[in-house]
Amino acid sequence: MTPPIQKTGTLYLIPCTLGDTPTERVLPQYVINIARRLNYFVVEQAKTARQFLAALKPEQPIQTLHFNSLNQHTATNELESLLAPLLAGHDLGVISEAGCPGIADPGADLVRLAHRKGIRVVPLVGPSSILLALMASGLNGQCFAFQGYLPIEDAERKKSISALEMESAKRNQTQLFIETPYRNDRLFAALLSTCRPQTLLCIATDITLDSEDIKTLSVAQWKVTAVPSLNKHPSLFLMLAVK
Repeated sequence: MTPPIQKTGTLYLIPCTLGDTPTERVLPQYVINIARRLNYFVVEQAKTARQFLAALKPEQPIQTLHFNSLNQHTATNELESLLAPLLAGHDLGVISEAGCPGIADPGADLVRLAHRKGIRVVPLVGPSSILLALMASGLNGQCFAFQGYLPIEDAERKKSISALEMESAKRNQTQLFIETPYRNDRLFAALLSTCRPQTLLCIATDITLDSEDIKTLSVAQWKVTAVPSLNKHPSLFLMLAVK
């Protein structure tokens, strides 16, 4: 008698809150319910993932849940082992440090491998700082590009900013980028000193938190506007060059 074919589990991409935002403010109940019932997770950091799941009140005790790490240090040949619970028939959740897995996040590599193996992938609704900032900026949401991190070295960073501004003007394209929070003020200063006065610049800080602040002004206007310190506050920078 032929043995039954083992059914693979489902890979759920579970959005995480941005900072200490209450989960009920940004996550639909059905997302919370799915996260509560899972026993296997792939996460960037187990400590913060446990804190996030504890707030959701999982069905099983936190200490019985299984966590494997996936971050920028994970080698490609380690990805296969992370899918083992799925191949054994268990559902698996991927949790980023903040926001949506797979967006500016190493989870994308795992998702790509899951597709190659024919595993069902289900993205769940939740906060994406990139999309929320773009929505609130008033800049072009029809044509945009997320550039990740710009160079750290001053000369290279200004060169990159100038190139992105030229591309934005050419394509009417909104350029989005981020920085490590403690370097936000340096990036903001570089933008003001490099971009043309008429270029529009949106700074979106602490998205979904009580301290959220999102403002779009021209570079010329920013230069005469009192700006609170962005240091250690998660922020997105959005630029649209105006011809």
